[in-house]
Amino acid sequence: MTSPAVDTSRWLDTRAINNDDILINRQPFPFFVARNVLNKEMMPSFLEDFPHLKGAGYLPHEKDACGDSINTLIEQFITPEFADTIGDNLGIEKLSQYPTYVSISRTLKKRHGRIHTDGKSKIATALLYLNPEWTLDGKGCLRFLKRIDDFEDTVAPEVPPSYGTLAAFKRAENSFHGHLPFEGQRLVIQVAWLVSAADKERKAKRGKLSHKLKQLMGWLGGNQKEEKKDPATRM
Repeated sequence: MTSPAVDTSRWLDTRAINNDDILINRQPFPFFVARNVLNKEMMPSFLEDFPHLKGAGYLPHEKDACGDSINTLIEQFITPEFADTIGDNLGIEKLSQYPTYVSISRTLKKRHGRIHTDGKSKIATALLYLNPEWTLDGKGCLRFLKRIDDFEDTVAPEVPPSYGTLAAFKRAENSFHGHLPFEGQRLVIQVAWLVSAADKERKAKRGKLSHKLKQLMGWLGGNQKEEKKDPATRM
């Protein structure tokens, strides 16, 4: 589903990450938070076209699993113009020169969100949230942190994953981030700019393997539930 009434050039607003209203921090590591990046008129289309993923956490973007509007949005997300604007805010010259890896998350388990820094294969990461609203304080809200062992030692207000919010950061040894445990639906598109094409290939292979394993675990879990409901079907 797409919305022909809204010009595609207005779906993702570069101006929203290039004005005086956004939060930009350089310390203890470079990051920024921008709001109202997405056109509100496109929300119904994005929600309908967002993939119904089998498995929790971040899974590799597969065009066949997404509707047209999501695929078009991702194409805009990784354009050189948008990437370089993100890079300028993070102090990275010409971020668009680096290969991208796109992953999508629809649901989370409570085990997700633990504090980490991201791997050394990443130059920078951007998270674009598509949830219509977020009323849960703390739970599922992104936090940029000073330490790897304390969710309360924040360096900025936590970021609710509400529609049109974009958070991005430069990967560093101290780029600690995470969120309090949350289980349920949480829509987000993640773009990572990687050090090399080889890193992208390795990440893609791991992502596909993880996706297959999650699908298998979901299938096994579903069968186990059915067996519990109807013992007569056990063999």
